[in-house]
Amino acid sequence: MAHGINRLSARRVEAVKEAGQIGDGGGLYLQISKSGSKSWLFRFMINGRSREMGLGSLKAVSLSKAREKAAFCRSSVAEGIDPIEARRKERERNFVQAPTNLTFEDAADAYIATHESGWKNAKHASQWHNTLAADAFPVAGQLPVADIDTEVVMQILKPIWTLKPETAGRLRGRIERILDWATVSGFRQGQNPAQWRGHLENLLPAKSRIHNVKHHPAMAYNEVGDFIRQLRERGGVAAQALEFLIYTAARTSEVTGALWDEFDPDPGIWTIPGSRTKVGKEHRIPLAERPLQIVRDLRSFTSGDFVFPGGKPGKELSDMAMLSVLRRLEIKQTVHGFRSSFRDWAAEQTQFPREVAEQALAHTIGNKVEAAYLRSDLFEKRRHLMNLWANYLDTPKGKVISFNARRELA
Repeated sequence: MAHGINRLSARRVEAVKEAGQIGDGGGLYLQISKSGSKSWLFRFMINGRSREMGLGSLKAVSLSKAREKAAFCRSSVAEGIDPIEARRKERERNFVQAPTNLTFEDAADAYIATHESGWKNAKHASQWHNTLAADAFPVAGQLPVADIDTEVVMQILKPIWTLKPETAGRLRGRIERILDWATVSGFRQGQNPAQWRGHLENLLPAKSRIHNVKHHPAMAYNEVGDFIRQLRERGGVAAQALEFLIYTAARTSEVTGALWDEFDPDPGIWTIPGSRTKVGKEHRIPLAERPLQIVRDLRSFTSGDFVFPGGKPGKELSDMAMLSVLRRLEIKQTVHGFRSSFRDWAAEQTQFPREVAEQALAHTIGNKVEAAYLRSDLFEKRRHLMNLWANYLDTPKGKVISFNARRELA
């Protein structure tokens, strides 16, 4: 047995519950989603590019079978063959030879393989597969995609529609896209049974009637400064990343995935490319002195491409790392909630126009007419706003702030 290979046992695979990834060695990982579903993942490097390949859900692929698949993939990589591309080509050949036998699971894999190169988040493909493997494949995975009808879709969705409405809604949309792909590709005909408007809306209650939207719990803005001082005492990359996120009002994925070449420290600007933002547009963030100092400090002792590196070489900080810091400090609020803290402060403690604060949060302007006229990103006004936010956070309670934010004009 090669050193470092076959680390997992069947008992541990069944017992593990915590969301995350556990390595078996040789690039094979057991992936546990937040909902508890488990699937296999193979990571590899080819042509200088890091890639992830789904090997199936634990329900369908045992530990021994996953090891066989991983071994075959390692052999392919050693010969310079990308196993993802090889699998895609093999499926395309099978589709041509026996299109009527294409299963729903094969159609799903083909859809993901076709579109994953255009997805901005590398984890998006595994998220798609995990959702389908947990709830759709056990019902319809081995059925011919041509036979998927409304009854089958309802068998998938009805058990989780009221229990997990957000998950069920995403799953329905993904099934609809897969079946659309199968229809256009010639593997099925007729109406899409996963279509909502004019179809499933008559059979299932709207999500808005099932539950109220739950907002991210946020800390009161007048408590954030004291929390930051508590955070600094803790130390560590995750704590620094969380502090940086609070000062910049950025999103979790934007911070954990931050790269050194996105920063221009001289004028103090962090430019997030459109491929990494939620709205798909480049977002420039003006950096006040404290977040800029965090970046400088990290530059002096970290290596690699990521500003906030994870525990493994070449990997970014886990998207759960900052939340873990909050939980260890017994803070019930969410990481995303600090964006709400900033927004509340801007509304209550400054007279900056709403659109300045919305631009600082990289929100899309909802009014189309307003968006058409607002062609500037209001960068200089946002720089002023973010400096005021930093000053507010840096001033201990009980001390007089040297400026009155309410008097600052846009």
